[in-house]
Formats: sequence, structure tokens, C-alpha cells
Amino acid sequence: MTLYPAIDLKDGKAVRLTKGLMESAKIYSDEPWQLVKAFEEMGAEWVHLVDLNGAFAGEPKNLEQIVKIRENCSVKLELGGGIRDEKTIQKMLEIGINRIILGSIAVKDPQFVKDMAAKYPIAVGIDAIDGYVAVEGWGEVSQMKATDLAREFANAGVEAIICTDVGRDGTLSGVNVDFTLDIARASKVATIASGGVKDENDIKALIATGEIEGVIIGKAYYEGTLDLPKMFKLLA
Repeated sequence: MTLYPAIDLKDGKAVRLTKGLMESAKIYSDEPWQLVKAFEEMGAEWVHLVDLNGAFAGEPKNLEQIVKIRENCSVKLELGGGIRDEKTIQKMLEIGINRIILGSIAVKDPQFVKDMAAKYPIAVGIDAIDGYVAVEGWGEVSQMKATDLAREFANAGVEAIICTDVGRDGTLSGVNVDFTLDIARASKVATIASGGVKDENDIKALIATGEIEGVIIGKAYYEGTLDLPKMFKLLA
């Protein structure tokens, strides 16, 4: 089980949202790179970055902070939020991002994602509200079931699928293990759980399935309901 500490970037700051609502943003740091460095020192192999402004704008907006993180930290970075074309993918990889997360574009143009996965390290972000895929920074809900989208990327060469239960995201209400398993089984791709993680019990429940590759840790760390350094030691 890989733990992916998460940082959401909004207006250059590290924040967390509740249920994806921008107006719910709570600021945790004015210097996101310092948080990434702390995660690295705890033992993180990966850090999960989301450019929230970018997700709504359709193009990266927190570039200065992303560059600063890369320059100051050696941990692997995956980045999502507003990445919709090959030029942007190339730019982010040149900066030193290790894996690109494609979300909204995966619904609108799955073939593009498959083409990119053949050339670059790509993860697909599947965010769902009541089982249906949410796009455009979760501002819209599509008519596509999350499991159908996951199935689209079986044998497509993507490195991972990151599935988020939007209704639980940032709520500390517990991870949706069943939803994550459904995505993993539909796609047969390494699947990373996201949304609602509260404490050690959530991590153990995901590990117990034997089918889930990783989990994204956000508010549980920031609000102190999960002892992240302890979890890294347990999983080392």
C-alpha cells in the first residue's frame, strides 16, 4: 500500500476543500513546498498535487509553486488539475513532475488519454458523485458511470487510476472501500483510493482487500486524525 500525502494548490497556497467546493478552502500553508519536504522526511515516496485553480481554468495556474516544490524536494510528484493537452503534459514533465493525472479530458476524449499513456507516465483521475463521473473541477456531473469510465482504460497503458468519492472528500467520514474496489475490478489497473480517509482503520480496510494499490491522505493528516509518520513506519 502506497500512501500519497496530498496538497491542493489554490492561489499559491496549500489548502483542503470539503466535497470539492472552492469556497470551503481551508489554508494549511503559505509555502506548499515546506509541506512536501515534511512529507519527504516522514518517508513519503510520492506526493499528490492538485492545481485547483487549474482544474477550473482548464490550464495550470499554480506553476510558480509547482516549480518551487520540485526545486526543493526529491520525492516523486504526481500532478493533476487543468492538464488537457500534450504540450502541457510535456511542460509538466520537463519541470520534473513524475506522473501526470488526466481527469476531465478522460471523459471527453478517452482516446487522447490512451495516446498519451503510450508515451508518458499517465494516471487517470475518476471523480464520482453518486457513482457518476464529475468533471471541470467537480463543477459538472456527467451521464457516465465511474465504473464504465474505468473499464475504458483497461489495457490502455495508464499507470494508475485515482478514484475519488467526491461526496466524502474532505469530510473525514471514512473511505469508500466498495467504490474503490469496483473501480479496481472494472479497470484491472493499479487503483488509488481518495476521499473521506479519516484514520488508521481506513488504511487497514484498504490493505485488507489485497486489491488496492494506494491511498491519498489529505485532511486526515492536516486535522490530526491520522498519524502519518506512524503509518509510514508501519508500511516500511
